[in-house]
Amino acid sequence: MKYKNPVIKGFYPDPSVCKVNGKYYLVCSSMQYFPAVPLFESEDLINWKQIGNCLTRESQIALRGVNSSGGVFAPTIRYNNGRFYMVTTNSTTQQNFYVYTNDIYAEWSEPIYVNQGGIDPSLYFEDGKTYFLSNGSDDIGVEGITQCEIDIETGEKLSPSVNIWQGTGGRYIESPHMYKIGEYYYLMVAEGGTEYGHMVTYARSKDIYGKFESYPYNPVLTNRNLGGFEIQGVGHGDLIQDEYDQWWILHLGFRQIDQWLPYHHLGRETFLTPVYFNKDGWFTAGYNGTTIHEFEVKYPSKITQLEQKVYTFDNTNLKLDWLHIRIPNMQDYYFYDNTLTLIGTHITLDDVDSPTFIGLRQKDFDATATCDISVESGLGGITIFMDEQQHYDLYVKKLDNSYTITEKLNVGDIKHIQNSISIGEYSSITLEVTSNNFAYTFSAIVDGTKHILGTAQTKYLSTEVASGFTGVIIGLYAQNGTSKFKNFRLEYLS
Repeated sequence: MKYKNPVIKGFYPDPSVCKVNGKYYLVCSSMQYFPAVPLFESEDLINWKQIGNCLTRESQIALRGVNSSGGVFAPTIRYNNGRFYMVTTNSTTQQNFYVYTNDIYAEWSEPIYVNQGGIDPSLYFEDGKTYFLSNGSDDIGVEGITQCEIDIETGEKLSPSVNIWQGTGGRYIESPHMYKIGEYYYLMVAEGGTEYGHMVTYARSKDIYGKFESYPYNPVLTNRNLGGFEIQGVGHGDLIQDEYDQWWILHLGFRQIDQWLPYHHLGRETFLTPVYFNKDGWFTAGYNGTTIHEFEVKYPSKITQLEQKVYTFDNTNLKLDWLHIRIPNMQDYYFYDNTLTLIGTHITLDDVDSPTFIGLRQKDFDATATCDISVESGLGGITIFMDEQQHYDLYVKKLDNSYTITEKLNVGDIKHIQNSISIGEYSSITLEVTSNNFAYTFSAIVDGTKHILGTAQTKYLSTEVASGFTGVIIGLYAQNGTSKFKNFRLEYLS
């Protein structure tokens, strides 16, 4: 069986997975975006379909005023006694909490908070007990991976938080997950920071509180030494066994824009890497401990990897697939007869707030996004959005007796109008943004005549320039008035 990485493309970082009744369920980080914590389902670990979001109500997650790349960090999904649990961190309020549901297709509960610090929390269930893990300091101030027992009904701590492992010496130890396989407890973590030094390491013990023995050849999975290789930042994984007893790690990584250009703007994505246990009970991962574009695995089942290439209003769900910046005012969004009406407020894309915005994660480098637009008042358009300071905008603005179509580039403190054209009355305007690895091109088709307004380099929207933990969102937005969008189409060309 052959499959290609990433298996979930675009800004879907920090994956966590569990298996229930022959199906796999996966969650990812969402930071400042809402609804939060996207939820996926799969029958084969390779083809994933989003079936929901875990945090869909403001009462579940505080996102107002959250800076970009704040908010929801690194969730873990687990199943126990007929109930799904999703545990995560609001990094801005510094609270660890979990929600639950008995029906994976339904709403999740209100949050239950746990009084243990750190980030990247995880749950482990055994013999009627629930163990809560995170990174950070234990009750006496020892740094590393911290664990306590909790009451799963209330979140109350039933034991002190104690340090159980300090890793292999890599910086930013995080992402702890506990597994019982055979006679050993395996503790798998991430080290090195979620950048080019990222890696997966692990240790094992016959006691859940240790002492944990480090795998002699750590890191078990990393691409940190692969200069001139597109896939970088490999780490932060979750271990899963399939129905054929094959083990896998679902983990994050990112694709830089070129072999020798270390910039990435699509965000941290979800990759799948095979795992192999040795006779001595240790496991190895990937191709010589690395993740590659394509794996071929001996497998008893034939699986065809499918990929959606075109996204429209018709084949997406505005409440499921699309996302907003922080907590939206849903009264400003109307969808009827294939037309999305956005009522823009005074809040702009530059504000740490909730502008009238709805978007899809960019999933590949080569893409074309088009949309028909009519602006009744104010302005509206398409934005290529990384965060408040880094975004490229193509918008139509209504003046008293005319309109302008503008390409505006926002990079840090520089807010630059690259080009602007004026038009009078018109029959139709279609906005178009095309992209490849290196640049976006912005155009407008007015009554059949195409106007190319300009280009902008992708690298200025990259994490290396913008910083942060998110990826580019292709969004529709409005400001100070009403705009209508029809015939949206986002097509990936590779």
